[in-house]
Amino acid sequence: MSGNVFAQHEPYANPVWKIKPRSDFDSSSLWHAFKDGLLSGHIRQFSMATVNQQQAPDYYALAIGAGIRYQTAPFHGFQVTMSGYFIQNVVSTNLTATDAATGAVNRYEIGLFDIEHPENKANLDRLEELNISYAHKGLTVTYGKQIVKTAFINPQDGRMRPTEVSGLWTVWQPNQKQLTLEAGWLNRIAPRSTFRWYDVDETMGIYPSGAQTNGQRSDYHHNLSSKGILYTSTAWNASKWLTVQANNHLVENIFQTTLLQADVEWKKKTISWLAAAQYTFQSAVNNGGNADVSKTYFVPGQNVGAISARLGIKKGRLQSSLNFTRIGKGGRFLMPREWGREPFFTFLQRERNEGLGDVTAWMLKNTYKLPKVRTVLDAGIGLYQLPHPTDYLHNKYGMPSYGQLNLSVQHEFNGFLKGLYAELLYAYKWNRLSNNSNTKWIVNKVNMTNLNLMLNYHF
Repeated sequence: MSGNVFAQHEPYANPVWKIKPRSDFDSSSLWHAFKDGLLSGHIRQFSMATVNQQQAPDYYALAIGAGIRYQTAPFHGFQVTMSGYFIQNVVSTNLTATDAATGAVNRYEIGLFDIEHPENKANLDRLEELNISYAHKGLTVTYGKQIVKTAFINPQDGRMRPTEVSGLWTVWQPNQKQLTLEAGWLNRIAPRSTFRWYDVDETMGIYPSGAQTNGQRSDYHHNLSSKGILYTSTAWNASKWLTVQANNHLVENIFQTTLLQADVEWKKKTISWLAAAQYTFQSAVNNGGNADVSKTYFVPGQNVGAISARLGIKKGRLQSSLNFTRIGKGGRFLMPREWGREPFFTFLQRERNEGLGDVTAWMLKNTYKLPKVRTVLDAGIGLYQLPHPTDYLHNKYGMPSYGQLNLSVQHEFNGFLKGLYAELLYAYKWNRLSNNSNTKWIVNKVNMTNLNLMLNYHF
């Protein structure tokens, strides 16, 4: 997303494709546009393991995949892009099994493969990008299958492949990128952890859908009606120290989400001070997707507000921030997990606050770039006060209050191994709900460790 002010600190976040910058070369013939196009590749290895407490089941998986991407050279402003990818399950625990003692099912490792067909280990391939774009004087228009990054629809690089979308997307940057205007209409999505393309309303409920507000199991999957998503965004670099942005995601016939954010950064001697504030508001559109309240996605009458804030400093190679989020009691903050992760400043990988209301969260994060080597150390710790798991009005997935610690090391290789990126992530979550002995609220949710090793090679 051009001019995106919602990005978390991602110093060496491995891009889906490592694309070399292009010159302004514009081919004089269609033949030269294809002949001088750019071919790139991406090999990815993802090892993951989850360790639960006591007799609860543990899991592991090793996935490897590879893909190619081709983009033509510019031809009178036009370019064609296409890419595809395949994945292999090298080894894993039984991802289809249900634990006899707890009824628990795998939550994390299954997402490396096909979440709809976890028994499928080899036939995992997907056409990803297939689009045509036109660029001229700060305006770019793209039509077809593509990758976009908004506050709520984003690649969410935490599994093997990203979420991708299909539709029409426009970005306009007049005034030397001081202002960025974006608009798009999306009618199909290929969520991460899946291997086909779906209409927008079909995607909602591919992942576990939790409980209705009355405690009964949600039944909105395959029961919603929407033509697509209309996205609009304005980002303005008001000054050297202030950036503001407003965007809106309108899911036709279901719900809309508006987000406002301001980021401030000012430097005093050798220290840069950082501050940001964010406000999110959601409401139903029509009947929230279905006239039957037991089959709707967003219950009419619920108006959800959330605020998130950040205060931090940068000094030399160190960046630290204290982050806060408060989701109100008007209902649940809802956004299909199939589409991307939430932009709240208290977000830590391996857990979300989607599906929750009446939440108070604090998170402290530190990032340090080692000198002379391309290595970044990250540490984040958060406390999340949630409503009781039986408060179905505000707790969709039966998640207890929890604390979380994330530690990661990211390294970009050079020399002989140039193009290789590595990341090691350790995540630990602990229970903060007193007298919590219900295994449904513990297994794969709290009192657990999740380990990840990701290797990416781009060429």
